[in-house]
Amino acid sequence: MIISSLLDTDLYKFTMMQVVLHHFPAAQVEYRFKCRNAGMDLTPYVDEIRDEIAQLCQVRFTEDELDYLRGLRFIKSDFVDFLGLFHLNQKYVTVAPAASGAGEIEITIRGPWLHTILFEVPLLAIVNEVYFRNTQPQPDWREGRRRLEEKLALLKMPGHADCVIADYGSRRRFSRDWQEEVLQTMRRVLGPQLAGTSNVHFARMHNLIPLGTMAHEYLQACQALGPRLRDSQVFALEVWAKEYRGDLGIALSDTYGFDAFLRDFDLYFCKLFDGVRHDSGDPFAWGERMLAHYAAGRVDPLGKTLIFSDSLDIPRVIELYERFGGRCRLAFGVGTNLTNDLGYTPLQIVIKMTRCNGQPVAKLSDTPEKTMCDDPAYLTYLRQVFGIKAPA
Repeated sequence: MIISSLLDTDLYKFTMMQVVLHHFPAAQVEYRFKCRNAGMDLTPYVDEIRDEIAQLCQVRFTEDELDYLRGLRFIKSDFVDFLGLFHLNQKYVTVAPAASGAGEIEITIRGPWLHTILFEVPLLAIVNEVYFRNTQPQPDWREGRRRLEEKLALLKMPGHADCVIADYGSRRRFSRDWQEEVLQTMRRVLGPQLAGTSNVHFARMHNLIPLGTMAHEYLQACQALGPRLRDSQVFALEVWAKEYRGDLGIALSDTYGFDAFLRDFDLYFCKLFDGVRHDSGDPFAWGERMLAHYAAGRVDPLGKTLIFSDSLDIPRVIELYERFGGRCRLAFGVGTNLTNDLGYTPLQIVIKMTRCNGQPVAKLSDTPEKTMCDDPAYLTYLRQVFGIKAPA
């Protein structure tokens, strides 16, 4: 059984779920799976994936887990009471070989947002672990440990003492046990340079700080839930601030592209939010523009946090640290490069929201291949509304 705890997911699934419970409890959504690895054949594993999902849907929150969530100051008691009654329902998920063939599989999640939001991360972890335990039945753990120690040694070099990183690797990990070993090694080697982990289960088990705020799906859903499409990003940020009132103050900057984000992230939001997270496009250009945006509003960047989380490895973390260190607060979320680097090609898999309340929604990434929408006409319309040029 790959997933044995419903806390074995990223914190931002819970923080978004709380917003859904309080503000959008009737929303209906659809998510779709995509594998970006060319020529990857996952069809032999469909039955095994289905079996793991069936087991996942039998898991419930324990009283100890609920007590842990109650101890997080931004989690509200009525939400924890709801989780005490909650379980994932298999009827909302379908897994099948794609009609197009070519080794692709289709995973679709369709149902109430409140009851489907927790599927994404465990499903991705299941696909990864099923794939690797079949293709690498005797993993080279020694090589994985060597690579990990080599990376962490870079962070311990002189001059990097306040360069802190966090584990963001749940969804594409090699396995649950390997992620836990990675975290234990990071804690031992890095000490205070390990900021925490996005994985709530491991944060609880190993007394680490759980980290996370919002993901793209939240801002995407607001395209259908807000009063006007052009105002959907502003609406999403305002509802978030209303729910958390100063907590969880990191905004995600690339759901509509960074240009559109800067237009909407006015002086009010610059002062209200603690910082911004980067997840696509050139991170150095993004950081310079974000700092310039703060400066133009006479907001001191030294009081704001830039979080970098896009496909990072440790050398890139150090480069960004050396560019922006001392100019603002910095944090780095490293995922696949920590939790799935044993010498095998990792799966580049995602599950993204494609519809909300029957309406198409889209992510307009600053990295074109990350853009995701199943309705080209809607994607064109969204670009027009936000003044975003289509990639050449």
